[in-house]
Amino acid sequence: MKLSRELLLELPKSDLHLHLDGSLRSRTLIEMARERRVKLPAYSEKGLYAKVFKDRYRNLSEYLQGFGLTCSVLQDYEALERATFELCVDNQEEGVRYIEIRFAPQLHARPGFGVVEVLCAVSDGIERAAKGFNARPEVRDGTEPPFHAGIVVCAMRFFMSGFSRNYEAMFEAFPEMPEEQMFGLASESLVRASLRARDEHGVPVCGVDLAGKEGGYPAADHQRAYALAHQAFLGKTVHAGEDYGPESIFQAITECHADRIGHGTWLFSTDYVTDPAIIQKRQYIKRLTEYIADRRITLEVCLTSNLQTIPGLRSLEAHPMKKMLRERLSTTICTDNRLVSRTTVTKEWEKAVEAFHLRPKQVSDLLVYGFKRSFFPGTYREKRGYVRKILDYRDAVSARHGIFLNK
Repeated sequence: MKLSRELLLELPKSDLHLHLDGSLRSRTLIEMARERRVKLPAYSEKGLYAKVFKDRYRNLSEYLQGFGLTCSVLQDYEALERATFELCVDNQEEGVRYIEIRFAPQLHARPGFGVVEVLCAVSDGIERAAKGFNARPEVRDGTEPPFHAGIVVCAMRFFMSGFSRNYEAMFEAFPEMPEEQMFGLASESLVRASLRARDEHGVPVCGVDLAGKEGGYPAADHQRAYALAHQAFLGKTVHAGEDYGPESIFQAITECHADRIGHGTWLFSTDYVTDPAIIQKRQYIKRLTEYIADRRITLEVCLTSNLQTIPGLRSLEAHPMKKMLRERLSTTICTDNRLVSRTTVTKEWEKAVEAFHLRPKQVSDLLVYGFKRSFFPGTYREKRGYVRKILDYRDAVSARHGIFLNK
């Protein structure tokens, strides 16, 4: 049965893996750069798409180069609030009803504008967008579900002094500290500040993430930060299996209590198992996969991003999501970076439906995972009630299109 673009656009969707600094509007980036005298390689959308935000990249390193530009303009309250507001609106306009905006606050902090203030700016952008959308008559009368958003703070596996004023101050304060300890200390500091923002300022911080280069920078360096987040009832996700193998995913689960895994692309790859102590690689992967399935650890899949950054991945038909679905793993469809990958949630769904020949029931399951496995920044009762509204609206939309997804 053909699932039309109109149906996919109208269905209530989520995005659980969405980077703020990778998802600016291109026009906004240009405008902010001019206002803040930030040099860009080009000052037109066409020029930026040709030189920076491409259809395809040589590797993950080239893919990440554009973040230096976006982070450069997101260094004050007005820029962060506006970028967040526009990101929420862009999602609302394509039927997305829940997002988790992730970013590394320490890349935007400086003396006088600390992590808490950075988080408050993003929170204000969410609040402005949510108030506008949720004041619509069809939302107020219960015909359609409201829009909600949470914030996932990203710790960095690796950073240097030049990454931000915040990190520069850390290197100056602890010049003799081994770098792995420095990385862990920064993560702990981030979690503590995020908890203050949540508990004292009402910021919807709902989770913590670990981003950056996997190889050589293990999740174990951030164990104490994740233990702190775990004790404070934050959701835990980790970028793992994107640029490294199953062992990185294993460590994210065992060392960081991960509820979700960002990407998990190399979960099934024996070639990426590097520990010489692991003799039976296939057995190791099988048991890891079974553990992930049994614990309902959710994989945040970003199809376009993976296709752009993995040279050996020639088509989506070869993407491991096909096997993830076959293994009945809890999987969600995400954008990663709307600008850097030049994509939208609806485009990701279209690609998944076409590449994996998704049946209506599979579409329904994937939609549900995106809401049920969220780190919803409210009470359990509020989340249950919200998911119920989403499911009712899903059924109403699919019925209008003559398709029953939950059959």
